[in-house]
This record gives sequence, structure tokens and C-alpha cells, in this order.
Amino acid sequence: MAPFNMSDRSIICYTPSMTTTNGLWQGDNPLDYSLPLFVLQLTLVVCATRFFVFILKPFHQPRVIAEILGGLLLGPSGLGRNKKFANAVFPLKSEMVMETMANMGLIYFLFLVGLEMDILIIKRTGKKIVSIALAGMILPFMVGVCVSSLIDDKDKNINQSGYVLYLGIVLSVTAFPVLARTLAELKLISTELGKLALSTSLVNDVCAWMLLALAIALSKQNTSNWASVWVVLSNLAFVSFCLLVVRPAVSWLIKRTPEGKPFSEFQICIVLIGVMISAFITDVLGTHSVFGAFVYGLVIPNGPLGAAIIEKLEDFVSGLLLPLFYAISGLKTDISLISGASTWTFVLVVIPLACLGKIVGTMLITLIFQIPNRDGVVLGLLMNTKGLVEMIVLNVGREQKALGNKIFSVMVIVTLIMTAIVSPIVTLIYKPRKMLVPYKRRTIQNSRFDSELRVLVCIHTPRNVPTIINLLEATHPHKSSPICAYVLHLVELTRRASAMLIVHANRQSGGPALNKTQAQSDHIITAFQNFEEHVGHVQVQPLTAISPYSTMHEDICNLAEDKRVSIIIIPFHKQQTVDGEMEDTIPAFRMVNHNLLQNSPCSLGILVDRGLNGSNRLIGNQASHQVAVLYFGGPDDREALAYGWRMSRHPRVRLTVMHFIPSNDATQTPHTDLLRTKIDQSFTSIKNGGENKLDEDYINEFKRVSTNDNSVVYTEKFVNNGEETVAAIRSMNHVNDLFIVGRGQGTTSPLTDGLTDWSECPELGAIGDLLASSDFETTASVLVMHQHVGQGPDGDEIFVTERPWQTSETYHNMKQQQQHMQRYRMPVGMGHSLL
Repeated sequence: MAPFNMSDRSIICYTPSMTTTNGLWQGDNPLDYSLPLFVLQLTLVVCATRFFVFILKPFHQPRVIAEILGGLLLGPSGLGRNKKFANAVFPLKSEMVMETMANMGLIYFLFLVGLEMDILIIKRTGKKIVSIALAGMILPFMVGVCVSSLIDDKDKNINQSGYVLYLGIVLSVTAFPVLARTLAELKLISTELGKLALSTSLVNDVCAWMLLALAIALSKQNTSNWASVWVVLSNLAFVSFCLLVVRPAVSWLIKRTPEGKPFSEFQICIVLIGVMISAFITDVLGTHSVFGAFVYGLVIPNGPLGAAIIEKLEDFVSGLLLPLFYAISGLKTDISLISGASTWTFVLVVIPLACLGKIVGTMLITLIFQIPNRDGVVLGLLMNTKGLVEMIVLNVGREQKALGNKIFSVMVIVTLIMTAIVSPIVTLIYKPRKMLVPYKRRTIQNSRFDSELRVLVCIHTPRNVPTIINLLEATHPHKSSPICAYVLHLVELTRRASAMLIVHANRQSGGPALNKTQAQSDHIITAFQNFEEHVGHVQVQPLTAISPYSTMHEDICNLAEDKRVSIIIIPFHKQQTVDGEMEDTIPAFRMVNHNLLQNSPCSLGILVDRGLNGSNRLIGNQASHQVAVLYFGGPDDREALAYGWRMSRHPRVRLTVMHFIPSNDATQTPHTDLLRTKIDQSFTSIKNGGENKLDEDYINEFKRVSTNDNSVVYTEKFVNNGEETVAAIRSMNHVNDLFIVGRGQGTTSPLTDGLTDWSECPELGAIGDLLASSDFETTASVLVMHQHVGQGPDGDEIFVTERPWQTSETYHNMKQQQQHMQRYRMPVGMGHSLL
């Protein structure tokens, strides 16, 4: 790709009419025409980028690494070494088209970056963050000044100050979008350290743009000092105009649009034209066009207008045009130029010195503010993350001839290496401290009736909110046993910076949402806050988990253990359609649920949401709620009974417990024997004799305590096989709003024989899968319970054997009343009520 590096000393003839080809059959070579050639170049760039994204994905490297490596592969450092390939696919005459399109994408991407930043956050930045940002920039900047003499690769007409300034900026700046993605990958974005790193990099970015404008002004060729002063002053005037005129004008445009109404194409078009005008003005004033686009995006108020523009532009700009800019940087990089003792000395000296400069500068301030030393070291490492801003600085410096091809190639490699080493080193030396106190209340069964119940509810979309709110209300929060609900909005980690900028601390001002994800989060928070206000003895804490679906369960489990919750409630991966069918939403939801079943530190409830009919009237004291618990035995069924038992204490909840018991002629079929030998090894196999005693003790205790409770109906159903079990369940189908069933981890029973033959969702167990299927016509929601089973020191299973209800004053009163009552047993046959 040598031609890309010789554009300043070559004469190229352009043929304006040679845009589209007449066709292969006319004897034309498509690569001689600009449009087919550009399409081929763009295709190769995207394919090369995606190839390296796939290769580097297991190493958790930022995408900017893959995009630059894609350019290196196609450039003179890779395939471009072949002169025929370079001259055919990336000829010098195509450079202008590629550069123009890449800069167009860069202009709109920087506009989106400014649009997603909240200028008010910058105003509220504290002394600690500003001090850390400046200290972390000064020492690396000084490193750039000191080592600049090792490679003197600049135009003779450029003064030394401009050359040094470009090197200093590249070494001292932190890439905010890349850092946000890295923090999310490392599970640090929601920690105090992650929030501090994001805020610091935001200030760092703003300083970088100021320094870049100064560097451009100082690096102008054949200009007087007064010209540089005029460049700085005119750009300050432009920034003032944007703040004082453009921002109020856009605010007026937003106010003219009624709330909830979409913006017209004309309004969107006016804003997008403003991007090009701003870019043109700053280019004319002597700085780079991206500076104007960034400032213009920064002054537009956060709100629905910004959300509409981001939704329309972000995927196209970030996914197609921006990789072209990174690739061009790679195409301009020739690794063969990195030769000689002085060059390698520069590379080997500048990387460790710049990294250490960041760390030392950051630690000096963190010590003053009494931040732990380890956190200070990691914060300094994270500040070494490079990306978009650095590549812009290098390209601008090359265009201004302040940086030659050799130093440009060297700094691209330095940037790649510094960014690539951040994630592995941080992963190696830093794991957030977990000051976790071991806790026993990891299930509903061993949670006391007269103590706080902690619940972690997970939300994918606002559609999940009404049923979960009604379920929590029916769980009966009261003075002696309040409910603390941690509401976790699950957001997939994507390339979008907007998906990573949800911080509830910054959303408490009540401002409009910035994007669709944030709007959903606001809707969820508002709904649960209203629930907290209208229902007594409930405390709600909204949180957000931003993570790839493959590791999202880790965030959920860590939060559950940190908050010491007794149960996690998460929606099923299917939802009911208008015609009653159950359809898949996002397949990855099922993977999250499966991972939680295997790793949850407490009990887990999977909610099949069909709505809770009538439960929205519970608060209004107008209707009761019918809940059914299907009890077969085992730890999961005991957990289901425990949850239903707690709900029965609500004055307007009616609980029916159907205990399925094998009749005397129930037989064990060969098919059942085969099932026992094929139990999924990922779950616990329960075969000890003590398990049956736990079941009997628990159900007998429930019967004794609830005998005088008019809201509880207990029936025993004697069945022989799976067919009779299904018939019994169908007989009570249309009278209940909610079924609570156990998942049946590692157990088999003749009572469910044959139910798993056509199982669609075996993770729900035989009964849960039956109730969640479209074939089982019902309008009732289903809560499938999975009880946390601990392990002893020898790996043996430890089941819940405590009786927390015995600490309840209500229990003692009931026991005294029952001393004079005669116990009786249900007759064999159809179930009869105890009451």
C-alpha cells in the first residue's frame, strides 16, 4: 500500500465521468470506476474487521483493536505488500473517495458522541474527578515531550511545539467510548471504581479536544503567531455561539413538539444539516471538522430529539462508516518503517513510561482523596485505554504534516499495544472486593415469617412489570415481615455507547430519556416507585445490569449474594400472544435462565407471565386472588409450598394446595426406570431416604398450622400415573390466577411418568413445562420454583430442615388452639377439603 504513503508527492489524474461501469460485457474493468471500487473496498474492510472481531472476542479486546488490525491486514503491513493487490484494490486515485466517506462517518459519529454526553454532568464534575483527570494527563504528556527527540519525523516547516503537542496528546488521552465498553466487559461499570473511571475519562476527553484545537492552531505551516491566536479565538466564538444561540433554538424546537409525539422529518433534517454546517465552519476556521460536529452534538439538550436521532443514525454510522476510518488508519500504517535502534528504543521506552506516568499521576491524587492503593493502580491502568480520539489526533497530525509516516506508524502500534494490555492486566490483578457475610436465609422455606424478605426481581422489558408488581404485592408485605425488592433491569451489552451510559444517580433529576433503553429503564423505575408509595412495608431499589447475555447470570448471582436475597424471580423466555399461544421472545433469555439454574446462590423462581387476573384490584380491596400449589415432594416443591404459604397470609389471597400421592396400585414402569438412569448430571440427584421424611414433616406441619385458616384449602389427590395427574390439574385449571410448582430437580416419579416425552422446556420440570405449554389452555401465570440446595464439607447435599414459622407468634397461638382438636386423615379417592 505504498501509494497511500506517497500521495503528497504524486500527480493523479481523475476522470469525473468514470463513476459507474458500463458492464463487464462491454469490456470495462469495474475497478477502473470509482463506485464499484469503493463498494469492493468497503466490503473488504467490513469483512476484515468482522474477522478480527471474531478472533479477539474470547480475549475481551475492544472492537477498535479489530478495526485497526483489519486496516493493517489490507494495508502495506499485510496484503498491501503485494503491489498488484495494492494497485488494483487500493489505488491512489481511490484515496480521496475513501477519505471523504470515512471523514463523513467520523463527523456524524462524533456528533452522536456529543449528543449522548450530558453537558450538565460536566458542569457538576467535582474536584476529585478533575484532579485525577489532569494528574493522569500531565506525566504521560511529559513523557511524550521527553522522548520526542528520539524520532524527529516531521515536516521542516512545522515547529517543534506542534510536533511535541501531538505526541503528548496521544499518550495522555483516554478513550471514553472504548473505556465504557471495557468496564462493562470486566463487570466493573456499576462499581464505584467504574463510575469514577468513566467520569474521569469524560473530563479527559473534553481536555483532549481543547488540546487538539490548540495543536492544529500551532502546527499551521507558513503562518504567523497572530494567525494561530485568531484560530483559537474564532473557535471560542463558535463554541459560545453554540451555547448561547443553538442550544436555546433547539430547546424551542423540542418544546414545540407535543410530548409523546414523534418529531417530523423536517425537524430531524434541520438538526442533521446543522451537523454539516458546524463541521464546515470549524474546518474554515482552521480546526478539524469533527470538532464542530462534536460541539454541536454536545449543546443539543438531552431528550426525545436526541433519542430519535440516535435510533436513526447510530447503527449505520457505527457499523459501516466508522470502521472505514479505522481501516484507513491501518492502511496508512507501514510496520516496515519501524526499524533501527532509535525507533525500537522509542517503542520500548514510551509504552512502559506512558503507562507508568498514568498510574503514578493517578495514584498521587487517589492517595490525597484516601482511595485504596489497589484501586488507584487499576484506575491508572484503565486510563491507558486508547481509541477513537487518539486515532483522530494521529490522522490530523499527519494531514497537518506535523507527523510523518514513520512516527504515525509507530504511534498506531503504541496505541494498539497500550489498549490491548489494559484488559488482561486489570483482570489479573483486580477483582472487586466482596465484603460478603455468609447468610443462611437463601430460600423462602427457611426465611422467618417475622423478618424482612429480600427479593431480587429481574426485568427484561416493561411488559414484565405489571405481573411482577402484583406478585410482590400478593406476597404480603407487612410490618413484621417487610419486603425489600431489588429491581434489576437486564440490558444486553452492545457496541452502542448509549447502552452503557445508564446511571440512575444521574437520572434522578427527572429529565427526559436519552434513548429507548433508558426510556424503558425509566418506565420500570417509575412503576416500582409508584408501587412502593402505594403499598406499605415495601422498599424498592432499582438497578441495571449491562452485560452480554452469555455472562449476565454472573451479574445477577453476584448481586443476589451481595444483597443477601432469599429468592431471584426472573421472567420465562416465552410470552403469551393475543390468541393464547406461547411464543419465544429472545432465545438468549433462555440461556440466562439456564445459567441461573446452575449457579444461583439462592432459590430461583421462573415466572411464566400470562397476567394475574384480578390481582390489579388487590390493592383496592375489591377482589381476591386464587393461588394453587401443586405438591409432589422434593426440595423444589417444599419451596413452592413455602412461597404459597406466605402468600396465604394476605387477607385477599385464597390458597389451594393439592398434594399428589401415589395410590396403592401405582406401578413403576420400565420407562420410569430408564428415566432414573438418565437424570441430567447438571442437577442434583436426590435419592436419600431422609428426603421423604422432610417432605412428610413439612406438609404435616403446614396442615397443622393452616387447619383453622379459612383462606387455605388442602386436598390430597391419589393418582396412578402421569395421565391421571394431568387430568387432576386440568380439573382446577379455570379457577386459579397463579400456579406455583416445584421444578423437581433430579427427581423422577411415576406420577409424572410420560410427561417429559414431548417436553419443550425441560428446565421447568415435568409439571412446569406442562403448565407453560401452549397446549395447556389456561390464563393463569405459573411460578416454577427451584430451591437452593447447599453442600456440606464433603460435598454431600444439605437440605433445608429449619422451621422458621415456629418463631412466629401466630404459630404459637395456632398450636394452642389445635391442642384440643382431633387430627383426622383424608379418605382415599377424590380430594376433600380440610376446611
